[in-house]
Amino acid sequence: MAFEFTDTNFQQEALDSDKLVVVDFWAEWCGPCRMITPIIEDLAKEYDGKAVIGKVNVDHNAAISMKYGVRSIPTILLLKNGEVVDKHVGATTKAVLEQKIAQHL
Repeated sequence: MAFEFTDTNFQQEALDSDKLVVVDFWAEWCGPCRMITPIIEDLAKEYDGKAVIGKVNVDHNAAISMKYGVRSIPTILLLKNGEVVDKHVGATTKAVLEQKIAQHL
C-alpha cells in the first residue's frame, strides 16, 4: 500500500530517505487523481524496498503542497537525497511512471 505522507512526517520519511521517493499529490474530489490511485498502489507494491512511494492529500497537508508549489493535481514528484529530480503534472500511465522511476533508481 502506498505510504501516506503528511506535513509532520514528510521531512523524515521523504526528504531524509536514502531511497528514491515518489510523491503523489492528490485530493479525494479530484477525478484524475482517482484514476491514477491504482497505479500508485501497484507501484508501491512493485518497488517495495527499492523506493518509497506514497501520497499527500493536499486538502489535509497544505504546508508540503505550498513548499513544492503544487497548483494542479495530480502532481507527482520524484525526490532523491531530499531534492526534486523529476516531476509530472496530470494523469499519466503506469509505463510513464515506471520509466521515470527507472531513470532515478
